[in-house]
Amino acid sequence: MARTTLRPVVRLKSTAGTGVTYVTRKNRRNDPDRLVLRKFDPVAGQHVPFREER
Repeated sequence: MARTTLRPVVRLKSTAGTGVTYVTRKNRRNDPDRLVLRKFDPVAGQHVPFREER
């Protein structure tokens, strides 16, 4: 299976300012805007919103 530009790899950066990042893939057709997911930040020790960085 070939990789496509429809599901690019994006980096999610913590909004808590700790510098923690997650790497995931997203579907551009379903989520054309920046992706925001609530994930665990191990440095902050709690769940915080992670925003897609470009």
